[in-house]
Amino acid sequence: MTLRPTDSSMLLIDGKLVPGSGGTFEIVDPSTEEVLGSAADGTAADLDAAIDAARRAFDNTDWSRDHAFRAHCLRQLRDAIRGHIDELREITIAEVGAPRFLTAAAHLEGPVDDLLWFADLAESYSWTQDLGNASPMGIPTHRYLLKEGTGVVGAITPWNFPHQINFAKIGPALAAGNTVVLKPAPDTPWCAALIGRIAAEETDIPAGVLNIVTSSDHRIGALLAEDPRVDLISFTGSTATGKSVMRAASESLKKVFLELGGKSAFLVLDDADLRAACSMAAFTVCTHAGQGCAITTRLVVPRDRYDEAVEATAKTLQGLRPGDPRDPGTICGPLISARQRERVEGYIRLAVEEGGTIVVGGGRPAEHDRGFFVEPTLISGLDNSARTAQEEIFGPVLVILPHDGDDDAVHIANDSPYGLSGAVYGTDPDRIARVVASVRTGTLGVNGGIWYAADAPFGGYKQSGIGREMGLAGFEEYLETKLVAEPAL
Repeated sequence: MTLRPTDSSMLLIDGKLVPGSGGTFEIVDPSTEEVLGSAADGTAADLDAAIDAARRAFDNTDWSRDHAFRAHCLRQLRDAIRGHIDELREITIAEVGAPRFLTAAAHLEGPVDDLLWFADLAESYSWTQDLGNASPMGIPTHRYLLKEGTGVVGAITPWNFPHQINFAKIGPALAAGNTVVLKPAPDTPWCAALIGRIAAEETDIPAGVLNIVTSSDHRIGALLAEDPRVDLISFTGSTATGKSVMRAASESLKKVFLELGGKSAFLVLDDADLRAACSMAAFTVCTHAGQGCAITTRLVVPRDRYDEAVEATAKTLQGLRPGDPRDPGTICGPLISARQRERVEGYIRLAVEEGGTIVVGGGRPAEHDRGFFVEPTLISGLDNSARTAQEEIFGPVLVILPHDGDDDAVHIANDSPYGLSGAVYGTDPDRIARVVASVRTGTLGVNGGIWYAADAPFGGYKQSGIGREMGLAGFEEYLETKLVAEPAL
């Protein structure tokens, strides 16, 4: 089988590839603004059929109890996808605007290979845990725990890193014994639909276990959260939408996992290599045009070296011009859509209104007359109370802020409704340890350390979400715990 964009105009429902009841909708290349093709437009009726299939597959088959078979299917899926990796790479670059170099990592190959970690975990996990004997109320009793899949998982995913987030939900949910209905973002339906085709045609995943419904309608995802047949909602997206999902899920008291927004701080201590740290912060905010919830978008530097930090950061940003994502040397590609570009440009204007200075960037690159590109932008002259420093922008925009020592740097980092990620640069291990212990965030990179991996839990504090994705903690989000008590022998 050779995958082509026209192959993707199908939904995966109950093991069958079917057209969307709503017809199709167009997909636009964010780097050229050209129409790439079309995807299946699923409706509420399609989603209802997918939920029904997932419910029956969980309730009426051995899927949730056959750990070895689930591991087999996940390994099959990984191997089958690997057989189409170059085709998927080109489609991902075209649909998402993902820089080519990132498809060898978090934009494609890394998440695909992470399926193996979850397959191994399905076989090695302690599904039964002995609590030993006790005598509650004077009755000798043996107790043990059974770990079981939660049931039907509704997975709602965004457009920025579609493969990473789709597989971070599909992998552990299936490994844990659940069935899944995946609703991807309207901006990036092919990345999900093509996986559905591979799963249907090249794996032994039973009918109804994995269902994928693409749709142009953002509201379709809300139906997953509301439906009482769905036992768990796993959502990644904006904090505002996450709150809506949680409200809808509360009607049936279903479990929720929420991975939401961030406004992460990059803290440079006064003993750090300032220029190296500032260059890394600039590089980071340009990666995939800043379209990542965990990207550090507040650069917090010593006040007495503020001007030097501005100069060093600006120099790096000026060298990171937006480019064609198909070029292996491109770091900063396009934004996903005209709507997202307008949002980013609105925040840049707001920064000026708030009294900030656009040091570099701030506009559309002259060398690109088409595509949703924005120049890497550095904003100085604001304090941490500015909206531009508090709200998630989701573009290549970095706000540089001064601090007056370690405690003040920590205060600035924590002075945010979010707590998703962050970075610390310094040389004194004791000072770094104190800062790490004080910052209220779910992940922290120290001096360039990388926290992303299949076995590493990811998630945030405060309004950055509830629960963890990836790692053992992420796997256990998809499990229920059953306590069994029997007479002690």
